[in-house]
Amino acid sequence: MRGRLGAYLALTKPRVVELLLVTTVPTMMLAAGGFPGLWLVLATLVGGAAAAGSANAFNCYIDRDIDEVMNRTKRRPLVTGEISPRAALVFASVLGAGSLLWFALLVNMASAIFTATAILIYVVGYTMILKRRTPQNIVWGGIAGCMPVFIGWSAVTGGLSWSAVALFLVIFFWTPPHYWPLSMKFRRDYATAGVPMLPVVAADTKVAREMLLYTVAMIVSSLALVPLAGMTWVYAVVASGLGLWFLADCYGMYQRAKDPARGKLGAMKVFHGSITYLTLLFVAVAVDVYLPF
Repeated sequence: MRGRLGAYLALTKPRVVELLLVTTVPTMMLAAGGFPGLWLVLATLVGGAAAAGSANAFNCYIDRDIDEVMNRTKRRPLVTGEISPRAALVFASVLGAGSLLWFALLVNMASAIFTATAILIYVVGYTMILKRRTPQNIVWGGIAGCMPVFIGWSAVTGGLSWSAVALFLVIFFWTPPHYWPLSMKFRRDYATAGVPMLPVVAADTKVAREMLLYTVAMIVSSLALVPLAGMTWVYAVVASGLGLWFLADCYGMYQRAKDPARGKLGAMKVFHGSITYLTLLFVAVAVDVYLPF
């Protein structure tokens, strides 16, 4: 029983869900101007985790053919046979429907609508349409990963604001320089599976150059929060410092891509750095709410 439960949990890709939830609570705190209440936070997190788990399980079901030929994914439950495709589809459907009903009954309709939009974008937009057809798959498909900001904000306020849009754009512009380094690491896997991730079809220098542009846009979006949400100088300094640090990481990779004599590309260092950046930035958002100046 423990093994079976672990296999179903693996379908939800819990490490991905973790990162999505990290952005939700600080967003809710900013929207509320403080802590929005334990029940509302727990209800939003439970519903958000179920929705993200559902989308990821649908992804595993749809992509089981390419997961089988990629070293990174060949141990997923649908590939090993621990879970049947039919069982995975039922699990994903029930989890998704349950998350929408949860939001509608226990949070509000606005957050339920944004949750449904996130699932549709990831499952239909990214997995079924974009992933196998265009190198820009992760750019537009990544919109699904931005939706927890809208879900968290609407859970508190029942709507959106320009501050929520700025946070949305931070994650939108962060997604390519976060995911493309991972695609570089597993380039051969994606090529074997016929998935045209940008690092598969373009030179490293082009990928790194685009990562720099997205990172600059990400930094601008993070600083736009200062006038939009009335953030303090502390947040402004932290956001600037984190942004410049991550930009330096991306620039170092660009330099190594141009001149391999400088050493290994260091793609995974940038990948892990992107996670640190996003986590610390949203921690700064949460802390700034409580600063007395």
